[in-house]
Amino acid sequence: MPLYFAYGANMDAAAMALRCPASRLIGQGRLHRHRFIIMREGYASVVRDPGRTVWGVLWELALADVPALDRYEGVAGGLYAKAAQPVVTQGGIRRALIYFGRSTAPGAPRPGYLETVLRAAEAAQLPAEYRREMRAWLRGPG
Repeated sequence: MPLYFAYGANMDAAAMALRCPASRLIGQGRLHRHRFIIMREGYASVVRDPGRTVWGVLWELALADVPALDRYEGVAGGLYAKAAQPVVTQGGIRRALIYFGRSTAPGAPRPGYLETVLRAAEAAQLPAEYRREMRAWLRGPG
C-alpha cells in the first residue's frame, strides 16, 4: 500500500473515511522545501520554497482507494497532478504520493474550505505556528 501525504482537506479523518474507506491514518509528516498556498481555484496546494516546510498527515492508502482520491482531487480535469516525493515521518524519510495543484497562482479560499482544513490541522496536532501561517490565508492571497 502506498503512502499518501495530505496537507489540505484530506487531513480530515472523517472525510477520508468516506472517500477512502480502506485507507489508514499513520500520523504526522513534513514536506521540506515547499510551502502551503491557496491557489486561485480556492483550494490548498504546495509550491517549492527552499526555506519552508509543509506539515500534514500520512495515510497508508489502499490501492482500491486511489481512483476515488484521483476523482476527488480532479486529476482528470487538470486541477491537481500527483507525484511521489520524500516526506519526513517519525520513522525516517519515506516516499509518499502527493497531489500538487497545477495552478501556482495564489488566491482566496472557497467559503468554509480553509476552516475545515484548519480544524483537521488542529485535530492532527500540527504545530501552532504552522496553523497560524495557514490561517493567514483567510485574509486573502499570501
